Amino acid sequence: MTQIGILHPGEMGVSIAASAINSGHQVYWVSEGRSNKTRLRAEKHNLIEVESLSQLCQTSNIIFSVCPPHSTEDIAKLVIEHGFRGYYLDANAISPQRAVKIGQMLESNSIHFIDGGIIGGPAWTPKETWLYLSGNDANIIAVCFSKGPLETKVIGDEIGKASALKMCYAAYSKGTTALLTAILATAESLGVRDELYGQWDVDDSDFSENANRRTTRVTAKAWRFESEMLEIASTFQEAGLPNGFHEAAAEVYHRMAGFKDLSETPKLEDVLSALLK
Repeated sequence: MTQIGILHPGEMGVSIAASAINSGHQVYWVSEGRSNKTRLRAEKHNLIEVESLSQLCQTSNIIFSVCPPHSTEDIAKLVIEHGFRGYYLDANAISPQRAVKIGQMLESNSIHFIDGGIIGGPAWTPKETWLYLSGNDANIIAVCFSKGPLETKVIGDEIGKASALKMCYAAYSKGTTALLTAILATAESLGVRDELYGQWDVDDSDFSENANRRTTRVTAKAWRFESEMLEIASTFQEAGLPNGFHEAAAEVYHRMAGFKDLSETPKLEDVLSALLK
């Protein structure tokens, strides 16, 4: 049985933790500074509470970092400061060059680093969510999920490879959602949204409905997709390609960030209004 610490059990993180528990491991979480919503999630899925990050670092053999992209380096630095010695998985939506930087920082402090990229939603159903892993110790992480439902795949020993795959996948999936959202807002501003729907539906009878659904459903996570788009822009730039599209996508998600934590999906008109302000 392995002692695993998770930072932090949000909707995705708690599902990752649940797969590790299902595979016979103990998973710990830090309650200090976390919301009651996080506590309820952790308790529901049998995570073990510790009060501080220091306690987590002393208790755990492995730490999973599952957090918004902009927090990744700060969290890694805190883990170093609290004396962790073990295996550290960064499963966040970051550029491969950022993964390499974090890996070098951790390895220089005697922490074994594994690069990860999650594709799919929270991992509650087999064959729907994949954790891609790369690095010399990737197999050590993969066996933590041997009984699923999270699927894992080791794709090499090169740090940054798993993050690169995540960036390329999200560049399309979340990038095109941002594009559709901006198109709808522009059509609304110019008074041609109904006509656009008509032409879209000539090409594909479900396209308009799907575009509306994608625009409204993404609002709850827009606040964290902004930084993910900037990571993708950085990835494109490093590869020698234009990065402006995903910088613009980041701005689209930034304008929707105010819909965070709503109990209901907002109306399309409210989303378009926020975009056009």
